Amino acid sequence: MARLLSVNVGLPRDIEWKGRTVRTGIWKDPVNGRCRVGRLNLEGDGQGDLAGHGGEQRAVFVYQIESYGYWQDQLERTDFVHGQFGENFTVDGLPDNAVCIGDRYQIGSALFEVTQPRVTCYRVGIRMNEPRMPALLTSNGRTGFYFRVLQEGDVGAGDEIRKVGEAGARMTVAEINALLYSPDHPRDRLERALQIAALSPGWRGSFDALLQSQAAAARSGNAGLMPVAAAHPAASGFRPLTVTAIDQESEDVLSVTMQSPEGQALGAALPGQYVVLRCASSEPTAIRRSLGATRSPAPCRPNIIGSA
Repeated sequence: MARLLSVNVGLPRDIEWKGRTVRTGIWKDPVNGRCRVGRLNLEGDGQGDLAGHGGEQRAVFVYQIESYGYWQDQLERTDFVHGQFGENFTVDGLPDNAVCIGDRYQIGSALFEVTQPRVTCYRVGIRMNEPRMPALLTSNGRTGFYFRVLQEGDVGAGDEIRKVGEAGARMTVAEINALLYSPDHPRDRLERALQIAALSPGWRGSFDALLQSQAAAARSGNAGLMPVAAAHPAASGFRPLTVTAIDQESEDVLSVTMQSPEGQALGAALPGQYVVLRCASSEPTAIRRSLGATRSPAPCRPNIIGSA
């Protein structure tokens, strides 16, 4: 029987990090007693980056106590507290490899529906004091997931989590996460994912883009050279950006901060999007790198995984 162990909330705060100020709601503390659940979030809770967190599709973030144990062993730490991973609900049960998108759960007097895996960003690395954490969560398939609120109500630590419904097409949180981030994107799995009505629009757009890309590649007969179709409008070609800072997060992770020379705003990253970087050079063999885009603070801060 799954159970709610802790309800955690926290309002955005300014954190000094690497010489700059970051606005974040990643710090969550357990609530004493019952907590009111609204359509967009919990009472007393908030997000610093509303483009990447919160809202109807990501109203409540859920993380499992079993994953706490896993990371304690992997990181050799014993200092974890409920809310450590920025989750609203710390739960016993509901593993990512068993919970499916579209599953519905009654907790207290509120009703919830699973919408998507968590898309990790650099802020969880700040909270954990471990810069590798975003990449580790994704690569190890222990992302946790989001609820949308179907019926407002109140919840509290100790509440039973009762499954009351599920989607017709069954794909687990772990399967959905792997489908986007692994090198292979089987067409039948993409089509199956798009049959799940509860899947959030952001993830749906990413999978639809992958299908469009595959269809275009099939028509051209050259899958290896076809660009991925964009789920959202994006400027074509390259644009000049200036590197303003490079931070060595760990032995194999760099964070690169870039800005437009004209001071123009850079678009926010969405799940599944990629950024192609080309080093300034007049040579035709100028170095290029394709990087998976992550949620990042202005002006632009992609994480580069691997050697620089």
